[in-house]
Amino acid sequence: MKFGFVKVGTFVPEIKVCDTEYNAEEIKRGITLALKNNVEILAFPELSITGATCGDLYYSDTLLNAALASLKKVAEFTKDINMLVFLGLPLKKDGKIYDVCAAVNNGNILGFVPREVISGAFDEYSKSAFSAFDGEDGFVYLEGKEIPFGNIVFKEKTFGYGVGVIIGADLFTEIPRELSLSGASVIVHPFSLPELIGSEENMKVALKDASMNGLTAIVSVNAGAGESTTDEVYGGFSAGYECGKPLFNSPAFNTGLSVSEIDTDFIAFSRSRRFKGEGSSDAVTVEFSASGDGELTRKYPKTPFVPTDETERNIRCEKILELQAQGLKKRLEHTGAKKIVLGLSGGLDSTLALLVAERAALLSGLTVRDIITCTMPCFGTSSRTFENTIRLSKAFGTTLKKIDITKAVERHLKDIKHDKSTLDAAFENAQARERTQVLLDVANMENGLAIGTGDMSEIALGWATYNGDHMSMYGVNCTVTKTLVRAIVETQAEKRRGKIKAVLCDILDTPVSPELLPAKDGDISQKTENIVGPYILHDFFLYHLIGRGSSPRKVYYLAEKTFKGEYDGETVKKWLKTFIRRFIAQQFKRSCSPDGVRVGSVDLSPRGALKMPSDAAATVWLKELESI
Repeated sequence: MKFGFVKVGTFVPEIKVCDTEYNAEEIKRGITLALKNNVEILAFPELSITGATCGDLYYSDTLLNAALASLKKVAEFTKDINMLVFLGLPLKKDGKIYDVCAAVNNGNILGFVPREVISGAFDEYSKSAFSAFDGEDGFVYLEGKEIPFGNIVFKEKTFGYGVGVIIGADLFTEIPRELSLSGASVIVHPFSLPELIGSEENMKVALKDASMNGLTAIVSVNAGAGESTTDEVYGGFSAGYECGKPLFNSPAFNTGLSVSEIDTDFIAFSRSRRFKGEGSSDAVTVEFSASGDGELTRKYPKTPFVPTDETERNIRCEKILELQAQGLKKRLEHTGAKKIVLGLSGGLDSTLALLVAERAALLSGLTVRDIITCTMPCFGTSSRTFENTIRLSKAFGTTLKKIDITKAVERHLKDIKHDKSTLDAAFENAQARERTQVLLDVANMENGLAIGTGDMSEIALGWATYNGDHMSMYGVNCTVTKTLVRAIVETQAEKRRGKIKAVLCDILDTPVSPELLPAKDGDISQKTENIVGPYILHDFFLYHLIGRGSSPRKVYYLAEKTFKGEYDGETVKKWLKTFIRRFIAQQFKRSCSPDGVRVGSVDLSPRGALKMPSDAAATVWLKELESI
């Protein structure tokens, strides 16, 4: 697939214990179905050729020979099939019997990876015949060929990503990280764990932790219902995780194929940032060829910073609000400030800042009366937003200061000989800078802390007046995107009652605007999203370009698919071009931005989170985008 995506699949076959020929046919059926779905890497459960519940029958040379013969038939079946297939069997080597995972591709058996741990949580009586692998790599000789045996990373010839194998309880060791450092972007994890209460949930936690620790993708598949039920039942659970995030979860007692895609480019991007200088060459490298031309089936959320699940959204919003408040509380205590000063505009950002200030005040032993909310109307202030600032302040019980800055701005424009009828950047920014001056001076007068309200989406776009609304004594919203600001305010509106709820709902319904151009008949004349583009798109671009290291072409591809029916390709391209141009050109504003609390993995702070020159050119990114 393109853009670093690799289509992976798991197949839980309907096996018959010890019937290797029947099981081989089931495996072939799975390969055929996976081929129709353009799967490039396919995993079957542990010991899938014989079954995982053969007990002492694993000692039988008859069964061992039959298993090997069936493996060869499956390998022959894959001739001219560009798919890397993993299946399990018992294998005798040097007088010992090993639980191995065989890799086959294009008619060849590429290698055998043995299980290392035969004890602990996965130590069922039915596997007592197996020896643990001692770590010494070697070969198995089949029909005059040397087949690698041991620690192997299978490397795709064209695209260069690596695939490793972990069997059963080896997941709970350092092997996942070791394989990652050896170049495995994808780890196949076949296992055979009886279905017990809580076992599926425990496995999900283990997969999440292992994939996060190794910055890798793990494709896991359990033995299924065809296993012996002498004492236990096997569920056939399968799942995929990428760097701690679930890709798919197939429920227990589900046979057949499960498919998703892994983003190997994102994995490489993540490792380049964390595994600097680390590496391992312990694993043997074996090349394979896999290619799939299928469409991307993986779904990406339109709002990557805001969970789509309501319960998860509420939990995240509450957590972020608490982080913001705790950060402000510490800054208040450190500076000895006794008041919190903020400008209310009737918009979302300043509303969230007020919610943060309210909680921080209570945490600090202050009262809501110690929050000084300033409304500073000027040329662009609409009647709706002005009234909402009054309603908001009164509903919360803050100390309200109404400071009309119109005359001050007019005097300033006159002093610099600026024609007030010229509605240029100086006209707009004079208002923003005057408001910041007022807030900082009020803070000085009141022994207070002036807090900034700008959010991360505005910071990314540079949609902030230099030394105006991008400057403060502490920025509480600096790592909260616009879509997330809206979500937090929404969750608070759902919890509140009476006048607070009413005004929060009206603010949520108000168009986003800087209100720097004269209002028309008292209404907003300047709508931000008509100028710089929809924030839902910009937050999507921010997440994928900066958070996941995706190229402009890839971001365009993902956005076009994700927003199909809502924004066409030309619209996506137009606003993506705007985002890239503004993001790179406006770094000089971020370079001198004030302190602010970090709440998520994507952060634009110049103090370690984003090291970026202020004079970089956007040429190469825009050129790539124009080539679409």
